Amino acid sequence: MTALFSPLTLRSLTLPNRIGVSAMCQYSSVDGLANDWHLVHLGSLATGGAGLVMSEAAAVVPEGRITPHDLGIWSDAHIPELRRITTFIREHGAAPGVQLAHAGRKASTHRPWEPSGALPVADGGWVNVMAPSALPFSESYPMPVALDAAGIQAVVAAFRDATLRAYAAGFEVVELHAAHGYLLHEFLSPLSNHRTDEYGGSFENRVRLLLEVTTSVRAVWPHEYPLFVRISATDWADGGWDADQSVALARLLRDVGVDLVDCSSGGLVPGVTIPVGPSYQVPFASRIRAEAQVATAAVGMITEAEQANAIVQHGEADLVLLARELLRNPRWPLMAAHTLGVTAPWPRQYERGRPRSVT
Repeated sequence: MTALFSPLTLRSLTLPNRIGVSAMCQYSSVDGLANDWHLVHLGSLATGGAGLVMSEAAAVVPEGRITPHDLGIWSDAHIPELRRITTFIREHGAAPGVQLAHAGRKASTHRPWEPSGALPVADGGWVNVMAPSALPFSESYPMPVALDAAGIQAVVAAFRDATLRAYAAGFEVVELHAAHGYLLHEFLSPLSNHRTDEYGGSFENRVRLLLEVTTSVRAVWPHEYPLFVRISATDWADGGWDADQSVALARLLRDVGVDLVDCSSGGLVPGVTIPVGPSYQVPFASRIRAEAQVATAAVGMITEAEQANAIVQHGEADLVLLARELLRNPRWPLMAAHTLGVTAPWPRQYERGRPRSVT
């Protein structure tokens, strides 16, 4: 058994392997509702052999969407179609996960294939864009309103209520999105958080909202199911959030019931230089795993079976999450198993396509 295809147990959930589908926004919803696109997209990834299939970011409130086309989980109306999808994922051997998100100051914008920047109200945008401070992401993005105390508590309640809906929809993993410049990340970084109250200034104050959200979610999420948090381990910018703070945060998250820290980076401010290359974010997962004593997931230009296996085998991360590579090849996990000499179950419908060893 290779490391990549060894099972991973988190609480009472056992993933059949260490390969997961990272959350990837599809910008294909109407009123936040999942539809056939999401079933086919996530379903194809489930039949491809991944142990964990994470849905795209699901907004916990309508104004927390990046675009009007984002998936949502702010209403019970979202549950039936999500349950249809989670049922299919489980039937094909994977665990279904959902990423809960609030876009903060990066909300009410165009889809990536459209012109960049704020979406006018006339075209479906909205005016109540929220952030820790009234600082826009860039000149072309909306000017946010700084959340007041009541607004902050409403955010905590929205994540908690979304977690209850996630359980009703059949998800077995919840991940809180505190990365890529969205609301929870905005509170963490001094570059976007200029508050002078108990939610700004010191490290202890800047992490307060994420800890409150995490504690609230863990209180209602079943004990037997794991809770993940995705962070940007660094802003890649002077004076911003960095790896040292990420290690300290990971220890706090571990102590309030987080089972795995998903280690990405960047997204808070535009124009930064990121040293992109194969496995470029893996060192963050490795350091946090070692120093915070919590399970981690590695992401970022992981494309080869041997590369992914080495990350797990060398103890750099417990789970490898893939995104773009799975868009290129949804059967990547099954092909990786073949490359590594592991027998993995193919869907019966695809058995004739299984690669055969030549002896």
